[in-house]
Amino acid sequence: MRGAVLYAPHDVRFEERPDPTIIEPTDALIRVTSTCVCGSDLWPYRGIEPVTKPTPMGHEYVGIVEEVGREVRTIKPGQFVVGSFFASDNTCPICQAGYQSRCLHKQPIGALGSQAQWLRVPLADGTLVATSDIPSDDLIPSLLSASDVLGTGWFGAVAADVEPGKTVVVIGDGAVGLLAVLASQQLGAERIIAMSRHPQRQQLAREFGATDIITERGDEGVEKIKELTDGIGAHSVIEAVGTQESMMQAIRSTRPGGYVGYVGVSHDVKLDGQELFFAEIHLHGGPAPVRRFLPDLIDRIWKRQIQPGKVFDLELPLEQVAEGYRAMDERRAIKTLLRP
Repeated sequence: MRGAVLYAPHDVRFEERPDPTIIEPTDALIRVTSTCVCGSDLWPYRGIEPVTKPTPMGHEYVGIVEEVGREVRTIKPGQFVVGSFFASDNTCPICQAGYQSRCLHKQPIGALGSQAQWLRVPLADGTLVATSDIPSDDLIPSLLSASDVLGTGWFGAVAADVEPGKTVVVIGDGAVGLLAVLASQQLGAERIIAMSRHPQRQQLAREFGATDIITERGDEGVEKIKELTDGIGAHSVIEAVGTQESMMQAIRSTRPGGYVGYVGVSHDVKLDGQELFFAEIHLHGGPAPVRRFLPDLIDRIWKRQIQPGKVFDLELPLEQVAEGYRAMDERRAIKTLLRP
C-alpha cells in the first residue's frame, strides 16, 4: 500500500509502506476511505517534536472493515466504522470510568499511521464504532471529524464543565477550538466567546455558536474577557492550543471556582504554583477519551443535528498529502481531508 511518511521537518512523502495484516486476534483491518491532517501532526512537521527516523503519519480515520481477528465479536467485515486515535479495550477500569485514552492496554493509532490506504486497528471491539449503514458521501467529513477533533473539542467542553446558562471562552481557532465552540453550543452555553484573528475562522465560529469574538491574545485577551464578564472571568474556558501563553491566558480568564478544560497538546507549559493556588480554579484535560463520546456524536451527525465536517476547508487526494501539510502549516487551511 501507499501512505504518508515524515522524514524530517517539512519533508512528508507519499510512498510504499508495508501492507498491514492481522497480527493479534483482536485486530481489525480496514480500508481507509477518508483520513486527514491533524493540528497535532504539525508539531513534528515543524520540528518542534523531534523526528529521528522515517515515521508513518496520521491518527484520524474512517473506513470499511475488510478482515477481523478470530476474537473480534462486535465488529464485522463490510461495516463502515469510525475509530478513536487511541486503541482501547473499553473494558478495563479506566475505560469504564470514561477515560479510554488512558486504557490500561492503550495503543496509539499514530504509531501505525492512518494517512494510508489501509490500517490495522488493534482492540477492534473496544476502539471502533460501526454506523447503522454505509453513510452518504456528504456525511463522511463529519464522521471523520468524530475520530479526533470533534471528540477532543467535546471533551474540552465537558472538562470545562460547560452547562446551560454558562459563559464559555474558547482559546484556539483551529479545528479543535472551533468544534469546542460547537460542543459548547450543543451543551447549552449561554455565551460563547471565541478567540480568533482569522476572518474565515471567526465566521465558522459564529456559525457553530460563538456569540462574541476577541482578537487580542495574552494579557490583552484576558482583559477583554474580563470586560465582557463583569470583571470576574468566565465560568468555563477551553484551552485548545498547548502553549505557555494559551494556558496562562486560560487560567487568568477563568473566574474563581470556574473550570479550565485543556486539550491542546502541551509543549513547554510550566505552571507557577503560587498563581495556580490563588487562582482557585479547576483544571482538567489531556488526550481526549474520544471513544467515550463516539456513539453520541455519531448519532448527532447521522441525524444531521450537527455538521462538524465544515472544519475541512481543503480536500485532496491522499497522494497530495504533502500539500495538505503545507496548507495547514501556512494557515491557508483549517483542516485537510484526504481521500485515498
